[in-house]
Amino acid sequence: MKNGRSSRKATSGNGDGGERRKRARRLLNEGAELLRQRRPKDAADQLSLAWQLDPTLIEVAINLGGAYVMQGRHAEAVNVLEAASHIQPENVMIWINLAAAYLGPLETSDDGGQQQAIAAFEKALSLDPEAPSVNYNLGLIYTQRGEKERAAAHFWRALDVDSSDDDARIRLRQLGYEDTEPSDG
Repeated sequence: MKNGRSSRKATSGNGDGGERRKRARRLLNEGAELLRQRRPKDAADQLSLAWQLDPTLIEVAINLGGAYVMQGRHAEAVNVLEAASHIQPENVMIWINLAAAYLGPLETSDDGGQQQAIAAFEKALSLDPEAPSVNYNLGLIYTQRGEKERAAAHFWRALDVDSSDDDARIRLRQLGYEDTEPSDG
């Protein structure tokens, strides 16, 4: 009986990493489903618990950061995603979500937030030059900053990555460009 008790102790409670990880994964799955249902507050509640249980689960950080961004809780998203970037610096999704957290709403973003977002998006591109939506988002930032040529260059790159990106095509036209890259010359 004594051995049975110690076995139970080893598999339950806060000290057992395996059980904590399993519970964190269950909460991750619940949180991800709530995000799919567009319920970011409920998702953040589940994902926050998962992050507390196992702050090494990068999927939790990515989803929790996304849930915070969706709620406008950008500083909290930055905290979680920066911690995750130290654990897994080569994860493209961390950098994409971190860029969104740094930026906040584009219309009200300041120079510092824009610069941090640009750096995070560029880090994502250095890891994956075809990361979805990154060039498009950089184009939006440069448009907001009044840097028309840089914006256009990123919209063209967005079209190189995804030739069906009608949003990039529209943005190029709004900037006065055609949706094909100009010839060198």
